Amino acid sequence: MPVKAAVYEPELGTYVDGALRPGARLCVGEDGRIVAAAPPGAEVVKLPGRALFPGLVNAHSHAFQRVLRARTERVANGDDFWAWRELMYRAASTLTPEELHAVSRLAFVEMALAGVTAVGEFHYVHHQPGGQPYADVHELSRAVVRAARDAGLRIVLLRVGYARAGFQAAPNPLQARFIEPDVDTYLSRTLSLRFDDPLATVGLAPHSVRAVPREWLEAIAKVKGLTHIHVAEQPAELVACRAEHGLHPVELLEEVGLLHATAVHAIHLEPEHEKKLTSVCACPSTEANLGDGVVPADVLMGAGVRLSLGSDSQARINLLDEARLLEDNLRLVRRRRAVLDGPQGLGARLFACASENGAKALGLPTGSLKAGAPADFFTLGVDSVNAAIFGQEPVRDVAVQGQLIVRDGQHVLHEEAKRGFEAVVRSLAQ
Repeated sequence: MPVKAAVYEPELGTYVDGALRPGARLCVGEDGRIVAAAPPGAEVVKLPGRALFPGLVNAHSHAFQRVLRARTERVANGDDFWAWRELMYRAASTLTPEELHAVSRLAFVEMALAGVTAVGEFHYVHHQPGGQPYADVHELSRAVVRAARDAGLRIVLLRVGYARAGFQAAPNPLQARFIEPDVDTYLSRTLSLRFDDPLATVGLAPHSVRAVPREWLEAIAKVKGLTHIHVAEQPAELVACRAEHGLHPVELLEEVGLLHATAVHAIHLEPEHEKKLTSVCACPSTEANLGDGVVPADVLMGAGVRLSLGSDSQARINLLDEARLLEDNLRLVRRRRAVLDGPQGLGARLFACASENGAKALGLPTGSLKAGAPADFFTLGVDSVNAAIFGQEPVRDVAVQGQLIVRDGQHVLHEEAKRGFEAVVRSLAQ
């Protein structure tokens, strides 16, 4: 659908440079980008009772895990991450391309309804259930990207490299859909993946130090592209990494040249590790749901590490809530309030994690409302950024590249997406 030039006039202000600016308008050209002045003939869009913010960026998502929400909240062969993981693998092992699309589409529509305009999809379900590639080796990647674009989101498909069940671990048949035969095949397939859509791009994602050996990490590091990797999420990962490499995962990344990657989770760090990392993506609701631990965000921020946020397992889909939880979880650990407060203010600091920091982690030109940037934004009925983070106001409108995908809290595909999702749930139950 073509974008119309427009001037948005939010009554409560526009969020620019860390603060709401009363009276500030947002001017959008026909290319969907922000311009400094109103284009000739632009439509004036009044937004009474609303403030306008840069779109939120969900830097770490496994969209298919939306099917697990509320279905794993029990003790099943254990009460930890590893027991949950086996249940997750069982779901991943059965989804058809059409079912993956349906489940992912609902997750992405819910992200849009929560103000998310861009997502980094950490995608590792590649093959048929037995492990054989599809005729189009990228069939499942295309299903996920199509789901995001159906929902109107900008997407970075972080195509995951997966080699094994773990160091000296027997093959797990439930991981057959994830595994690539070697790192050259993984890189060839990932680097050849293209989409006929400027709002869909690709990045590298070695899954973790337990899922790929050192030679994979070294080969991926040589590419020097956008890279994300799970790091230090579980204590058992640290034990396994020391057994194989004699190093903590952060130290291994340093040796192989991958410290430029965004480290997802980075919970179980040791002293001085914060000085080595450059980018960390925290996923507080999932980390709490799985009993992983609390990301030491205060230590990381103090060292200048760029912190972004993700919805990860889709236990919840609310990036503003992820920002609040980043602070709230630390309050429980540090036993004091406003742990992450700083010169720019607590709300502004947390909002940056949910917006511009996520955009930088994904290599996107979004996350702030500057001339020349894509017009990715959302609106809320609040009068401060603190109210946006710590309040409970619903998202009202959402635009991606100047195109409104949510109006007055409604997404045109929401009901259809829910019906498609429910059909998959019924199929899995059988």
